[in-house]
Amino acid sequence: MTDSPGPAKRTKKDAPPVQPPREAAVEALMRLAAEQPWNDIEVGDIAREAGLSLAELRDLFPSKGAVLGGLARIIDRKVLEGDGSDLAEEPTRERLFDVLMRRLDAMTPYKAALRRVSFALRGDPLAALALNGVALNSHRYMLAAAGIDTEGPLGRLKLQGVVIAFARVVETWLEDDDPALARTMARLDKEIRKGERFMERADDVRRLTAPLRAIGRSILDRRPRSRDRRDEDEGDPASAV
Repeated sequence: MTDSPGPAKRTKKDAPPVQPPREAAVEALMRLAAEQPWNDIEVGDIAREAGLSLAELRDLFPSKGAVLGGLARIIDRKVLEGDGSDLAEEPTRERLFDVLMRRLDAMTPYKAALRRVSFALRGDPLAALALNGVALNSHRYMLAAAGIDTEGPLGRLKLQGVVIAFARVVETWLEDDDPALARTMARLDKEIRKGERFMERADDVRRLTAPLRAIGRSILDRRPRSRDRRDEDEGDPASAV
C-alpha cells in the first residue's frame, strides 16, 4: 500500500509577493472605502486591514487623508513607468490626452472607492485644498511625461489649469460605466482644447504687458539700492563728522 501524497508545501517561490508597507496601507484604505462610508473609516481600521500596527502606520502616514494622498504616488508610478515614446512626435494635445487617459486607466481598480470618497469630500474646503496640493505634485510629472514645461508664471498657471480640468474629467469618469469611456474621452478632449485656448490668451497678455513689467522691475530694482545707500550712510559714524 502506497502512501497518498500529502498537501504540497508552499515554497517561497509560490508565496504571494509582500507589498511594501506604504502600498499595503493605501490598498487597505481603498478596500475599506469601496465597502463603507469614508467618514466611518478610522486609522485603526486601516492598520488592521493592512496588517500593520498603529505605530507602523503612524511612521508611514500622519492621517487618513495622507494615506489617500499616497494613492497618487502609486498612480504616478504606474503612469510614468508606461512607454509613451510612440507619441514623441505627436502634437502636444495628443501626448497630454494619452498621459491623462493612462492615468485614468491606472485609477480604474480603485474606481468604486474613489466614487465614495469623492462624494464624501464634496463641500469640504480643507480637504479640497490638501488634495489640490497633492494633485499639483502629480500633474507636474504628468505634464513632464507629455513634454510640457511647467516652470515660470505661465507654467504654474498651466499646471493649476490641468489640475482643475482633470478634476472635471474625473467627475465624468466616475459616472461613466461604458467600457469604451466615450463620455470621459469626449470630456477630456473638450477640457484640453479649452485649456489650449486659455493659454493662448494668457500668452498674448504676457507679451502685451512685457514692456510694463520691464518698467516695473526697473523701478523696483532702483528703490532698494537707494534705500540701502541711505541706511549705510546713516549707520556709518564717519557720516556724522
